[in-house]
Amino acid sequence: MKLKVLIGIIIILLIALFSGAYIVNETEQVIITQFGRAIGKPKVTAGLYFKIPIAQQANYFPKNLLEWDGDPGQIPTLDKTFIWVDTFARWKIVEPLKFFQTVNNVTGAMARLDDIIDPAVRNFITSHPLIETVRMSNRKLDTFEIGVDQIAEKRVLTEIVTGREKIIKGILEQASPKLEKFGIKLVDVAIKRLNYVEEVRKSVYGRMIAERKQIAQKFRSEGEGEARKIEGNREKELKRISSGAYRKAQIIKGKADAESTMIYAKAYEKDSDFYYFLKSLDVYKKTMDKDTSLVLSTDSDFLKYLRGYSAGNQ
Repeated sequence: MKLKVLIGIIIILLIALFSGAYIVNETEQVIITQFGRAIGKPKVTAGLYFKIPIAQQANYFPKNLLEWDGDPGQIPTLDKTFIWVDTFARWKIVEPLKFFQTVNNVTGAMARLDDIIDPAVRNFITSHPLIETVRMSNRKLDTFEIGVDQIAEKRVLTEIVTGREKIIKGILEQASPKLEKFGIKLVDVAIKRLNYVEEVRKSVYGRMIAERKQIAQKFRSEGEGEARKIEGNREKELKRISSGAYRKAQIIKGKADAESTMIYAKAYEKDSDFYYFLKSLDVYKKTMDKDTSLVLSTDSDFLKYLRGYSAGNQ
């Protein structure tokens, strides 16, 4: 009987020992509460710890970076342009006891982050023109597309005084002190997305389309001008080649005629009667056939060789 009681006591002690033990890993920190009230210091070092079973409870909180993703919404800028802003932030619990006593858990902390960061974002966006929120410096725009540079030169960009980087830094500096009382450290705030609202976006797209059409028309005009120039050069070159070829042909033809004349002259010098005879035969051949009728005087030089032929046949 005593042995059974002893075994029972040992079992109860083991159960109490195991139920009272808890482990804290590297990414966690623990607050021990007794009947709902925090006692002792936070356990922020990884290891094995013990608590009073049932009476005490271990409340775990993350020690690493946590993310906050704000609700995107429309915000008017100082120059009355409505833009769509989507922000996010990174935060961590640096004082778990204060965190537990004020917001109790991560869900409650998210609500506080919404209440503090969203107004800070809206405050800074509405206090600066759109160009300040978009650009970070007065660096020259890298517009490599041909034609866009010429249009961009016509626009006068407002000089950046604050810039997007300083605006984000201002949001961080404004929100951080308000979160310290909750044991929260705001590590970083950034703008995830920045765009025009639907109505303004349509207007912007329309202007962009008009600019592209203007650039396209400019290219077409330049192309047509270049085409006319090429066609003119082609016609000019064609005429130059044709005139050069004609000149060479005339030179060759003149040389051939001169050589032919020289050959005829030499032949004439050797036998003028025979030359006259051949030329006369060529004339007969070209001017007369079986259907040709000629009325000539009997003493005509044209019939000189015909008369001689006729006399020889008689």
